Amino acid sequence: MSGWQHIPLPGADVDVWPQWLDAAEADALFGKLRQAIAWETHRIRLFGREVASPRLSCWIGDPGAAYTYSRSRFEPRPWPAVLAALRPRVEQACGARFNSMLANLYRDGNDTMGWHSDDEPELGARPVIASLSLGAERRFRFRRRRARGEPVQLGDTFELMLPHGSLLRMAGATQRLCRHDLPRMRNLAEARINLTFRHVDTAAH
Repeated sequence: MSGWQHIPLPGADVDVWPQWLDAAEADALFGKLRQAIAWETHRIRLFGREVASPRLSCWIGDPGAAYTYSRSRFEPRPWPAVLAALRPRVEQACGARFNSMLANLYRDGNDTMGWHSDDEPELGARPVIASLSLGAERRFRFRRRRARGEPVQLGDTFELMLPHGSLLRMAGATQRLCRHDLPRMRNLAEARINLTFRHVDTAAH
């Protein structure tokens, strides 16, 4: 029986499965990934400057599934065995195929992800993106994309909590209509790992 819950974002297509993995499996996977992934600090462009991203990351994928983000090109590292086994399960749950994945390690509540959309050309016009959360429960926000100069309106931002073992699915026009972020959570000492599965058009390179 599916545990998907629809998120009411006008025009978007977002669902969350709060307990996609049970606690024991999520605990075991979190421990394995801390060791199996080659975590590194990516350099990104922010307000015209190159800075260290406020989290640890690793781009993983099939050969040729390179990804360009913030003017930096990332060549994929091979799938660790534990993620190669997990990928078909995520594909089945989401009804989509994935050839790559961005892994992020948020070491504590000071590590963040700023407002953005996953709308790079190589992801296509209506990408399906699956996001698996492990470890500390964190706030995750969506915000309607506004035209330049358009004032903020009540209801523009929607917030939910992503617990340990939860799976978030973003599809349709979500990336075109919304931005999302992971805000700072002060006094949070526990780490979180987030795995975002995508499909990169290798012919676009």
